[in-house]
Amino acid sequence: MFRLDAVRASHFLPSLLLLIAGLAAAYAKDLSVFFTSLFNVLPTLVLLLGGAYCAVYRRQRELFLMLTVYIAYFLLDTQTDFYRDNGHVRDDAAVIFHLVCLLLPALYGIYGVWQERMHLLQDMVARGAVLLVVGAVAVALEQRFPAALLAGLADIRWPALHGEWMSLIQLAYPLFIGVLVLLVVQYLRAPRPLNAALVMGLVGLFWMLPKTFILPFTLNIMCSQVMLMIAAAVAHEAYQMAFRDELTGLPGRRALNERMQRLGRNYVIAMSDVDHFKRFNDTHGHDVGDQVLRLVASRLGKVGGGGKAYRYGGEEFAVVFAGKSTEHCVAHLEAVREAIAGYAMRLRDQGARPHDDNTGRQRRAGSRGGAVSVTISIGVAERHVDHRNPDDVLKSADQALYSAKAAGRNCLMVHGLKTRRGAERAS
Repeated sequence: MFRLDAVRASHFLPSLLLLIAGLAAAYAKDLSVFFTSLFNVLPTLVLLLGGAYCAVYRRQRELFLMLTVYIAYFLLDTQTDFYRDNGHVRDDAAVIFHLVCLLLPALYGIYGVWQERMHLLQDMVARGAVLLVVGAVAVALEQRFPAALLAGLADIRWPALHGEWMSLIQLAYPLFIGVLVLLVVQYLRAPRPLNAALVMGLVGLFWMLPKTFILPFTLNIMCSQVMLMIAAAVAHEAYQMAFRDELTGLPGRRALNERMQRLGRNYVIAMSDVDHFKRFNDTHGHDVGDQVLRLVASRLGKVGGGGKAYRYGGEEFAVVFAGKSTEHCVAHLEAVREAIAGYAMRLRDQGARPHDDNTGRQRRAGSRGGAVSVTISIGVAERHVDHRNPDDVLKSADQALYSAKAAGRNCLMVHGLKTRRGAERAS
C-alpha cells in the first residue's frame, strides 16, 4: 500500500541539489588545475569516506550500491583515460561500455530493493556473492566471446521502438525504465530519504552514460555525486532517527532541547499529557495506546498560531510558540484540546485499517460501538522576568499541567493563573 501522506519534498532535496551541482560541474569549461586534479581523485575519496560511514552504521545495502557505482566508474575511467591519451578508444571499449550500461542499472536495482533482513555476516556474504558471480560471468563472456557478446548486446531487437536519439544499446532503456519504476514504487511504499536518493541517483547514471566519452570528467563527477547522494541519505536518516520520534512522526526530545536554545526573547511553551493513558494500555493493550499517541500527535502537529509540536516522552508532548504571547496561543491550544476530546476513536485491528480518511470516517459514522474517548490536559507558561531560562519556562508549563490534572483533566491551565479553561467530558 502506498503511503502518499508520508511523501516529502525534503526527501529528494539533497539529492536534487547534488544532481544539479554535478550537471553544472560537468558542463563547466576551462576548469583550473585544482578542479581537474580534484575530479580525478574524487570518486575514490567519496567511496572511502562514504563507504567507511556506511560500514560504521552497518548499512550494507548502501555500501554495495556505492561499490557497484565505483566499479562501473573504474571500468569506464580506464577506457576514457586511454581515449584522452591516444585519441582513439581501445579495442574492447565497445563491449565493456555496453556491459556497464546493462549491468550497472541491473545491480543498482537489485541492491536498491534488497532489504537488510538477514544476519550481518550472512547479508554481506550474499551481496558479495551476487556481485562476484555477475562480475565473473561478465568477465568470462567478454574474454572468451567478445565478438558474439558485442553483437548480442548491440543488436536492435525492437526496430519499431528504436530512435536515432538513442545513444545506448536498446536493451539498456527498458532496463533503466523497469528499475526506475521499481525504485519509485519502493519509495511510495516506504517514503524515506534513502529510497528518494536511489531514484535521483538512477536518473544521474542514466544521464551520465551517454556523455562518458563526450564531456570531460562527466564520469568522475556524476559517479561521485551518486555516491554522495547515498551517503547523504544515510546521514539524513541517522539525523531523523536521532531527532524524530518514530511512532508519532513528531520531532523528539533532542530536537526540542536544540530548539529551546534559540527561542529568542519572547516565547510560550505548552506541555500536554494524555489523560488516563495507563488505563488505555492496561485495558486495551499497547497497540491501542500507540493509536492514542498517534491521534494526539497528529492533532498537536496541526496546531495553529505558529506552534511546533514535539514528543517529550511517554504520553507527554510539548508545543513551542516562538515570538508569541500566552493570549495568542491559548485559543489555538484550546482548539486542539476540543478537537481531540470530540473525536471518538474506534478500536480496530491494525490489519483492518482503512486505506484512506474517507473510508475511516464512514466506518466511524456507521457504528459507534467499540469507540473510546481521548482527552488531554495542557499546561502553558510564557517567558517573563522570573522565568528567563527555557528550562525554567518548561518546568513552569509542567507545573501548570499538573494543575490541570488536579483540576479534573481535559482542561488547560496557564502558569500563575487559577482560571481553568475547558471542562472534563462525561465518560
